[in-house]
Amino acid sequence: MSTTPYDQRIEELLEQYRRQREEAADTRRRINEVTATVVSPRQAVKVTVSAQGDVNAIEFPTGAYRRMASKELADLLLSTIGQARAEALKQVGELTSTHLPPGVTMSDLLQGKLDPSALLPEEPSMPQSVRHYVERGRPDGGDTARR
Repeated sequence: MSTTPYDQRIEELLEQYRRQREEAADTRRRINEVTATVVSPRQAVKVTVSAQGDVNAIEFPTGAYRRMASKELADLLLSTIGQARAEALKQVGELTSTHLPPGVTMSDLLQGKLDPSALLPEEPSMPQSVRHYVERGRPDGGDTARR
């Protein structure tokens, strides 16, 4: 069976797709390794969170928390957790920024500020020769693509 330029281009696109999948898996692995640790003022609280915002550790490096009212400690914990989550999100954004269109941030996606379907065009981008092949089938009368 001879290989036509159309067949070669399809193989190139499939290889490009395989590479993108591998890159996506690698990015996912790196995201799963992200953690962020933030220490509050006066070192009363130290919080570590994962990329998903899960609290992995809460520590009290000094005895400063003992002199705090319960509401003050609760507020400090919440703000420190929030700061750690923001830092983790920033790290994830740095890992994924090269895979997103200009002006789109991972933070906006994760916080629901952007519709992910707006990132993808209605029709996929492809060279005219491939579009012709998809719409009309092989020019040599081979198998026809479904419409």
